[in-house]
Amino acid sequence: MNASRASTPEQRPGVRPIRYLLFVCNHNAGRSQMAQAFFERYGPPDVRAESAGTEPASEVWPAVVEAMREVDLDLAGRKPKRLTLEMQLHADWAVTMGCGDACPYVATKVEAWDIPDPAGRSLEDVRTIRDEVDANVRELIAQRLDAIRSDRTAHELRLTRLLPKLAEEFAATRSDAEIRACLDAVLTRFEGARVRSHIITLAHRQTRECLRREHCDALNTA
Repeated sequence: MNASRASTPEQRPGVRPIRYLLFVCNHNAGRSQMAQAFFERYGPPDVRAESAGTEPASEVWPAVVEAMREVDLDLAGRKPKRLTLEMQLHADWAVTMGCGDACPYVATKVEAWDIPDPAGRSLEDVRTIRDEVDANVRELIAQRLDAIRSDRTAHELRLTRLLPKLAEEFAATRSDAEIRACLDAVLTRFEGARVRSHIITLAHRQTRECLRREHCDALNTA
């Protein structure tokens, strides 16, 4: 297992695992972009924010860019992004923005902010929305950072996604408890990852390699 672990982004002693906060709205051109920018300004380095939408616009709304420029945050160079499955699976916490039934499903801990859509509104109205987003981000940081850092929803979702394949492959040689313990230990090694790509693929491969051995290092340290 040592060769595989060499490429694993393990947590360094004394360094908090990185957590990911996802802001979601329909177009990723207003509320979620503002929330991401405010969180990047106020939030701690171990919690990283990103934003996305199910139907991304071609650009951030001009009135939003102008309102944010007034508080020294430049969104002119940002492009709306489409919400991907990878984002949903990776997020440790998600915030949806006032889109009701149109909000996408995000497979993690979710809270909803009932904030008006700034699309098509006057600059004066957008300033009010901006200030509401700012206040909500400050409240989230003040009251829910500990919950974001300790929440295991994303970890459990990865377990749920990978366990059936592994259980089928190793049913003849390993107990369900051993398979789960091994996968849990391998996934835990990725909690300090600063790059979120390919965690599912790498964890699956490393767990399979370990379970094939007579003595699985992950089970010994679980």
